[in-house]
Amino acid sequence: MRAAQSSAAVTRQRKGSGNGVGPGEKEQLGQWGRAWEVDWFSLASVVFLLLCAPLIVFYFVMSCDQFQCALSGPLLSVYSGKTSVGDIWARAPSFSGTAAGIYAAWVCFQVFLYLCVPDVCHKFLLGYVGGVQDGARTPAGLINKYEVNGLQAWIITHALWFANANYLHWFSPTIIFDHWIPLLWCANILGYIVATFAMLKAYFFPTNASDCKFTGNFFYDYMMGIEFNPRIGKWFDFKLFFNGRPGIVAWTLINLSFAAKQRELYGQVTNSMILVNVLQAIYVLDFFWNESWYLKTIDICHDHFGWYLGWGDCVWLPYLYTLQGLYLVYNPVQLSTVNAIGVLLLGLIGYYIFRMTNHQKDLFRRTGGSCRIWGRKPEYIECTYLSTDGTKHHSKLMISGFWGLARHFNYTGDLMGSLSYCLACGSGHLLPYFYIVYMSILLIHRCVRDEHRCLSKYGNDWRRYTDAVAYRLIPGVF
Repeated sequence: MRAAQSSAAVTRQRKGSGNGVGPGEKEQLGQWGRAWEVDWFSLASVVFLLLCAPLIVFYFVMSCDQFQCALSGPLLSVYSGKTSVGDIWARAPSFSGTAAGIYAAWVCFQVFLYLCVPDVCHKFLLGYVGGVQDGARTPAGLINKYEVNGLQAWIITHALWFANANYLHWFSPTIIFDHWIPLLWCANILGYIVATFAMLKAYFFPTNASDCKFTGNFFYDYMMGIEFNPRIGKWFDFKLFFNGRPGIVAWTLINLSFAAKQRELYGQVTNSMILVNVLQAIYVLDFFWNESWYLKTIDICHDHFGWYLGWGDCVWLPYLYTLQGLYLVYNPVQLSTVNAIGVLLLGLIGYYIFRMTNHQKDLFRRTGGSCRIWGRKPEYIECTYLSTDGTKHHSKLMISGFWGLARHFNYTGDLMGSLSYCLACGSGHLLPYFYIVYMSILLIHRCVRDEHRCLSKYGNDWRRYTDAVAYRLIPGVF
């Protein structure tokens, strides 16, 4: 009955204006969230990413597998006639039943931990917020509940990994590297299945029809998503699961497998590989320690669930965010003590800025501004916005602490950490530096996208905020 009602509601929305509300309503409500209408530039970008993003991942993986991580290797080899695209494809390991079994077991295990093992870490880890938590208010005015147990899933998974590596010996610690490319095909299959299912679900049985957005453009809707929070049952939330599991839990396991392979090949683990493992593990652990805070970020608060998140979390994240570790398997780098300390300090300072900036915002939000930032009561701008049901809500935008220096100073710290991962790989090749280039583009784009949405959401109140905090990332520069 509920599914039928939701389907009927979606039908009414599509008949009205192709996006859920009529033009007059959109203007009246000051809609926020992802785009309702698609311009030609956005459409061209979407089609480009749908066509090229899988090829980009394949290109980077093949650069390492067949050309020792020389980024220009495949292009120069094809251009000079030494090889052909068909030859590169033919030499790539193909899909295998073994890899499919490994990947299926991995995903099913993470689903089991997500759905069937309620969080207990919050009961004994001081300061950790887990268990059942409220998400942010959706554009339709709903507040979803989430079972926050990512840290627990990460701990259980890695405890089993280390138990196997040291005592059980069920499989080799190099298992991920040894099946890296066959696993790529499996990840792609899951990514496309999830994205396609999410789109069909939005049309025929959405979780909440009021939070669906139809642009009328198939490619944009497929990539950027229609449903805001697609769910199966009460607790399986697609967005939270795929954003955190299986990709981010796997991130540190992938790095550990790369380290094990480096030791197997060369008899040691270099200090650069240790730095990459440690610095990226800090980031991953921070994500899960603050998973309840993550419920209030742009991924959950604004992005709808489509190919961008579904395929991206299954393929793009685990295969391109781990390029530094993969590179160091093929090109081991032993940094000097001075360089290693410099990389470590850059990563730790970047992490401190990233974490403290986010902590200030979280503290301010939890206390409603009744707190102290840098020893003083924080200053803020009062804002109002409307949800799709016409209800007026109040919010506050802080202009003190790190948030008084730049509007996205947390991204500045994030970029410093990203650069440290790349610098750990030395200067022999460009490939490991893809990450800092990509993160710079991603986060600058997020700045622009987030501010456009905030302008739509808060109107003149947002303009007052940008007048008070003039810079986006770097105080005095940008």
